[in-house]
Amino acid sequence: MSSLEEGLSVENALQTLRARELGERVVYLYVVDASQRLVGVLPVRRLLHAQPDELIGNLALRRVISLPATATVLEACELFLTHRFLALPLVDAEGRLLGVVDVTLLTDEVFDLAERQEVDDLFETIGFRVSQVRAASTVGAFRLRFPWLGATITGGITCALLAGVFEATLQQAIVLAFFLTLVLGLAEAVAAQSLAITIPTLRHLQPDGPWYARMLRREASTAVFLGLAAGAVVGSVAYLWKGQGLASLAIGSAILLSLLAASLLGLSIPALLHRTRLDPTISAGPVALALTDIVTVTSYLGIATWLLRS
Repeated sequence: MSSLEEGLSVENALQTLRARELGERVVYLYVVDASQRLVGVLPVRRLLHAQPDELIGNLALRRVISLPATATVLEACELFLTHRFLALPLVDAEGRLLGVVDVTLLTDEVFDLAERQEVDDLFETIGFRVSQVRAASTVGAFRLRFPWLGATITGGITCALLAGVFEATLQQAIVLAFFLTLVLGLAEAVAAQSLAITIPTLRHLQPDGPWYARMLRREASTAVFLGLAAGAVVGSVAYLWKGQGLASLAIGSAILLSLLAASLLGLSIPALLHRTRLDPTISAGPVALALTDIVTVTSYLGIATWLLRS
């Protein structure tokens, strides 16, 4: 920490600094009184250009932006962003200099927190909190994780039964089976994107009618563009590959419908759970993705059946 007592002369201050191992980091010279209370900050340029017998206290700038020892990481970030300093002095309630917070140390900590939050958000989307699983035994982890796999199992079994209902359609146009996993993947990706947008928003507000209507318009319009683009690409590939016009049209149309439904489910499920005072960060992901699979298979094979029989 680069602190100098205000009673030192410039010559003595330079000798003191030479004796310290300052390293290559950017250094601010903070001036303190006999009780180690922060009284000013000394620009290095002033120190180097001053007369050897001049006192440090006379050269210091008395207006100092300091960080209270009780400040949070968020408050420190706000000070760094507001004043654009590379370091801030840390002081106690009496104004005594305790240390220096370097912006590089702070940014490392913030990035570390952000990475941990991303991991937590990822695992919350698939149905459990990381903090719960870390502290759980093998049996406890199983109990936490398996119930949410039940939503996926239920959705998968329902999709298999639906495919059985449309078995004749699949036999009539086998190309539909080739693209089924792609259509499901696209729908799940869009649902996950909508969940990622909606869930953090719900942490800071109570959803109401105007908010839902505004979000619904935005998600629906975005999903239409996504569906048209993805449907056109996949449908064209299917036609160029197999040359089956109706089946390719069914694939493209189903992608449009399924992506629209997926985005609306990704918005509506967490909003509904939040409205009923359930935790959307845990339950919304498995439920929304399972319902997305069911809606996707139904629309995909239903549209294909209707087109091929017309």
